[in-house]
Amino acid sequence: MAAPDVLLVGLGSTHGLRAAEDELAGALRRAGAEVLLARAAPQADVRTLMRTDLRWARAARAAADAALAAHTPAGLVYVTTTAALLWPRPGAIRFDAPAAANRRGRHGLWQRPLERRRLRQAPLLVPQDAGALAEAGAPRTPSVVVPIPVEPSGPAVPAAQRDVAAVTYATNPYKKGLDRVLAAWAVARRPGEELVVAGLDRPPAEGVRYAGTLPPDRFRALLRRARVFVTAPRREDYGIAQLEALADGCRVVTTPAPGPYAALPLLAGGLGWVATDGGLRAALRSALDDDEPGYADRALTALAPFRRAAVDRVVAQELLPRLLAAR
Repeated sequence: MAAPDVLLVGLGSTHGLRAAEDELAGALRRAGAEVLLARAAPQADVRTLMRTDLRWARAARAAADAALAAHTPAGLVYVTTTAALLWPRPGAIRFDAPAAANRRGRHGLWQRPLERRRLRQAPLLVPQDAGALAEAGAPRTPSVVVPIPVEPSGPAVPAAQRDVAAVTYATNPYKKGLDRVLAAWAVARRPGEELVVAGLDRPPAEGVRYAGTLPPDRFRALLRRARVFVTAPRREDYGIAQLEALADGCRVVTTPAPGPYAALPLLAGGLGWVATDGGLRAALRSALDDDEPGYADRALTALAPFRRAAVDRVVAQELLPRLLAAR
């Protein structure tokens, strides 16, 4: 390819990260930029978060070194603070949540101080939500907030035709509050109603079916069939599953949680059922019984700042010019 305008250095360590990297690359290309995406080589699982982050930071450094040896990009973006920790050259940093917030105590002994330095040294920060900047200590580095775009995954399905009562996502059961969801579901459900748990394999229980890890298209198809998406996170870095549920017309029940949680203001503003003080069971039952015919249309309207057209405007008008000016 011709010399890229922008080099993205990504981890690609999860499906979610790969999707976010691809979305950013696509938006930059639609803005007219030549983009090269260099991903870290896959890494084996290790026992501690400190060693995990070190392995991925080294892999990101190797990917950046190789790309920079072959190309001279005008702009450079590290996707996640982990990818930037051992950078060979300063660049913009794209992130959803900093190590300062999700690598507490011994889990982030070396990551947190180095992250603070990188956030100061970067020419530009590109958080997915303004809340991530606050958790990073509100660094003085210039920033552009660029959300992850969310679109409907298929034709809207009327609530009356949805054959799944509720869905939750629990790849990390403790963080996603699966124990809280199951406790509320056991009380709120009616005979014949089923909760589908995506992202986890377990034997079925009364009214609960575990679907295991689902490809993105199957997960979104499940949301189109569900009346309610329910979650009770202990921390939420962004809330992409909640935004996807809204895009597919699925009513969302949640509890407040620390973290940037980009979806929470929309939900608390009238789109969702936000349960406080142990009220998850009642909120879940209320959402299951709700019959507002215009909910899906109202959710899509409220999602306008998160839809691809809006994100593309931010990338074209704000992000790309500043990346090229920061070289």
